[in-house]
Amino acid sequence: MASKFDESDFVDSDYQPSHKTSYVAATTISSAASHNRPPSREEIEMKVNETQSKLAELKRAQEELERERAALEEARRRRAEFQAGRQEMLDHLTRGVGLLHEAEFAARREAEQMSRTLADLRSALEKVDSLREELWTEENWNSELTRSLTVLENSRMEWNSARLKWPLLDQALHATLQKEKEAEGLGFLKPKSFFDLCKLGLAMTWPIALVCLLGAIALLVALLLK
Repeated sequence: MASKFDESDFVDSDYQPSHKTSYVAATTISSAASHNRPPSREEIEMKVNETQSKLAELKRAQEELERERAALEEARRRRAEFQAGRQEMLDHLTRGVGLLHEAEFAARREAEQMSRTLADLRSALEKVDSLREELWTEENWNSELTRSLTVLENSRMEWNSARLKWPLLDQALHATLQKEKEAEGLGFLKPKSFFDLCKLGLAMTWPIALVCLLGAIALLVALLLK
């Protein structure tokens, strides 16, 4: 009868643990050696490429941040310009509206006063223009004269009142009088007749003529006394 053998009968129990220990130690030494060895050329190239990629990415991020910062600075500048400009225009426009409102009110009031003065002057002009001395008769000339003088006095009062209210009337009157004086002062330069020229010459030379005449008389007297 054949006997049966177990596989464990052929395994050396003393050799099995020692073999496992030797394999683990060899693996550990190989791993330590791989860690302590210098990097290969391919590994260095790979790390250089990775570093350059990271630097390029950081540069792109920096440029993007610079653009974002410039955009924010421009937005802040424009916002400050908007706020300052808005406040400036609010101040100017508010002040301008107030000043023009006052000026408009004063101009409207002045226009109303001028309109009333104009109506009064027109009424006075019509009354003075309606005075006709040639229409007076022997029976009514005294009363018409009294009425006409009253009309003229009232018109003069209206005119003086208008001159006080509106200086331009007084200025125009002075300008007209000045022109008349200048025209009178230059009247002697206008063409005159021969008789007028003779009178003008005599008026300018009569002192000389008088001296000559007196000298001639004195000379004649002296000759007669000799």
